[in-house]
Formats: sequence, C-alpha cells, structure tokens
Amino acid sequence: MRLPFTRRHTFTVIRLTARDAAALEHLHRQDFPRPWSAAEFESLIAQPAVFGYIAVPDGRPRSEAAGFVLARLAAGEAEILTVAVDGAARRQGLGRRLMDAVLRDLYAHRAEALFLEVDETNAPAVALYRGLGFAEVGRREGYYRHAGGARTGALVMRRDLR
Repeated sequence: MRLPFTRRHTFTVIRLTARDAAALEHLHRQDFPRPWSAAEFESLIAQPAVFGYIAVPDGRPRSEAAGFVLARLAAGEAEILTVAVDGAARRQGLGRRLMDAVLRDLYAHRAEALFLEVDETNAPAVALYRGLGFAEVGRREGYYRHAGGARTGALVMRRDLR
C-alpha cells in the first residue's frame, strides 16, 4: 500500500563511471555485510570488460544515486557482479530498469547469455530475475554470509540472450 503523502521519484538511468565509486560504496554498504570499497569499485570499473548503470533521482546529483548494477562481459557471456537499490527507492521498478539497461547493452554486443547469483532468501530479487526470464541453473550452498554469521545459499541463474 502506498501512503497518500509519499512521493514517488522519477529516475534517470545512466552509464556509470569511476567517479561514481563513492556513491556505489554507499549503496553497497546498505545491502551487504562485507561491502565493497570505493577503491574496489574504481578498480572494477577500470577493467575494459566491466560496465554498469546508476539510477539518479531527477534533479539530483550523481552522488545521490538511488541504485546501480555492475556487470562484466567476456567471450559472449556476461555476469551481474552486484546490484543495489536504496531502501527508500525499492518497489518502484528501479531494479528492473537497471537490469533492462544491462540487457540492452548485452544485446547490442551480441552476448549469448547473462548469469547472476542471488541470495535464495531474497524473494523480491528472485521474483524480479524470474520475471526477466532468468532460470535457475545451479546452487551454491552457504555462499552468502549475513551479519551475525548466518549463511544462506545462492541461486545461480541464467538468461539466454539469443
């Protein structure tokens, strides 16, 4: 249910650059118990095979990005490295828009398949990926470590692009 006094933002999805690393670190910190640092993001983005997109609320600076996706493409196969959406911006279709941007890029590069790993307990993300045509092709037991030391498995998912 959406409360009448809340305002949905509109977002612009744009290709990310190394200068977005601090914003990526901030968003990653919200979702992961071992978040990646700005230096780690800079190092990844500097790799020719790595690309991604950020979602910026209209009228706001890039540093206030509300979400991002980072991917890698090599030899016709791609993988999602990480995705994060600010808690206040969830359930507004932002994850889908970010994934759609990656998919458009991959189709333009004639990639054959896209892989990702998702925490088996993250029902909204699993539903998003299934809705985007991903299918489970494997599992990694105890892959994700949560605060307090609990571990959950990862679903390995694939979407064919041809």
